[in-house]
Amino acid sequence: MRKKLNNNKVIMPEKCWVGDSQKICYRTREEAEVAAMVAAHDYHAPALSVYRCEYGDHYHLSSR
Repeated sequence: MRKKLNNNKVIMPEKCWVGDSQKICYRTREEAEVAAMVAAHDYHAPALSVYRCEYGDHYHLSSR
């Protein structure tokens, strides 16, 4: 997944094309696990699990 820059030079992560929630796509399980740890540490998010998207070759985070 390529990260895209918008007009303000802010990195915009690629979003999944399936479903209404537009989840962020992670290239690898490891990349998604790191994102879950950052969310927990920096934002005090609840524990997030990683799962492989059934429609593409990428991973997502879930709070379930």
